Amino acid sequence: MRPCGWFALGLSEFVFGRPGAISFCCLAVKPYHASVARSGRHYRISEHVLITVTVTLLSLFLAVALAVSGQGSPAAVAHLAFAIGIVPLIFAAMIHFVPVLTRTGEPARWVGRLPWLAQAVGGLIVLSLQGILPYHAVFAGALLAVLLTSTLLVWIVGRARKCLGTPHPGWRWYVAALALLLAALAAVLLMPLLPAQWASWRLLHLHLNTLGLLGLAAFGTLPLLLPTALGQADPQAAPWLSRKLWPLLAGVLLVAVGAAFYWSLAVVGSAILLAIVLGLPLHWWRHFGRQRLVDGVATGLIAAVAGFSLSLVAGNLHAAGLLVARPALAVWAAGFLLPLVTSALAQLLPVWRWPGPKPPGRDAMRACLLVGAHWRAAAFLAAAVLILAGFNLLGAVLLCAALAGFGLQLLRALRIART
Repeated sequence: MRPCGWFALGLSEFVFGRPGAISFCCLAVKPYHASVARSGRHYRISEHVLITVTVTLLSLFLAVALAVSGQGSPAAVAHLAFAIGIVPLIFAAMIHFVPVLTRTGEPARWVGRLPWLAQAVGGLIVLSLQGILPYHAVFAGALLAVLLTSTLLVWIVGRARKCLGTPHPGWRWYVAALALLLAALAAVLLMPLLPAQWASWRLLHLHLNTLGLLGLAAFGTLPLLLPTALGQADPQAAPWLSRKLWPLLAGVLLVAVGAAFYWSLAVVGSAILLAIVLGLPLHWWRHFGRQRLVDGVATGLIAAVAGFSLSLVAGNLHAAGLLVARPALAVWAAGFLLPLVTSALAQLLPVWRWPGPKPPGRDAMRACLLVGAHWRAAAFLAAAVLILAGFNLLGAVLLCAALAGFGLQLLRALRIART
C-alpha cells in the first residue's frame, strides 16, 4: 500500500475503529481493481485522485467530529480540514481541469502526486499545531507548501503557454488562487520575524486562504462545472470569467487586508464580492431556467454561492465586534465549503473513477451520490443560518446529519460496478 493509503487507513481507524476503517478503505480501493478496462495512464491518474478524495473526506469527517465534540486544538482542527482535506482536493481539481482549459495532453505522473505530497505536508502542520511535533515544524511545513504550490503554479503557466491558440480564461483564476495561497503562506513565515503583528498575519493568512485560494478556485470553476452538470453549454461562461477575475481579486485583497489591518476596507471588499457572486446564480436562472436548475449538483452549487454570501455577512459582523471569530468561520464551512465540496464531488468523482469513454456505471454513480442532494443543500444552509443566529448545537446536528448522509451515499456509490 502506498504511503497515502496507510495514512487513509490510520485516519479512518481513528474515526471508525479498526473494523470500520478496513471496510471503508476496502470500499475506496475496490474501484481501482474493478476498472481494468482503463488505459494505464488513466488508471494511474484515477488512482491518485481517488486516494486524495478518500483522505480529504476522512479529514473533513474527523474535523467536524472534533469541532462538535470540542476536542483538539482549534487551529489543528481547522488545518485538518483545510491543509489535509481542501487544499489537496483543490490541487487535484486544478490538475483535472487545466489540460481541458489549455487543450493540452494528460498531466505527467509526477503532477498527479502533488496532492499526495500536499496532504503529507498538511499532516506535518496539523501535528505541529496539536503539539505532537515541535511548533517550529509549522514553518517548515509552510516552506514545503510554498515549494509545492510554486511547482503547480509553474506547471499551469507552462500548460497555458503550450496551448494552441488562446486558452480558456479559467486557467488565470487558478493562477490567481495559487498566488494568494503563496501570499497566505508568506504571512505565516512573517509571524516569527514580526511577532508584534502576529494577530494581523494570522487574519491575513485566514482570509487569503478561505476567500482567496478557495474562493477564486471555486468561482473560477463554477461557471464551467454547473453547465457541465446540466449538459448544456453556457456561451457567457468564458466572458464572465474574463471580466470578473480582477474585480473579484480586488475584493478578496480588500477583505483580507482590511480584516488584518483596517476593517473598513473589508466592508468595501465584501460589497464588491457580494455584487459579483450574487450575479452568477441570477445569470444561471436567466440562461438555464428554473426547471434545469433543480438538478442536484446545480442546487448544491447555488447553495454554496448563497453560503459564501452569508459568510461575508458573518465576517463583517465579526469585524464590527458583533460576532466572535469561530462562529463566523463555522458559517463559512457549513454554508459554503461543504455544499461546494459534496456537489462538486457528485459531478467529478464518477469521471475521476472512470476517465475516458463514458461507461454506464458513471451515470449510476452520479445518481447515487445525488440521492438526498436537495435536502443536504438545504441542511447545510440551514446549519449556517442557525450557527449565525447562535443555535450552535442545532446547527451542528444538521451539519453532521447532512455530511453523514453524503458519506453513506458515497459508500454505496463506490460499490457500483463500471458496467
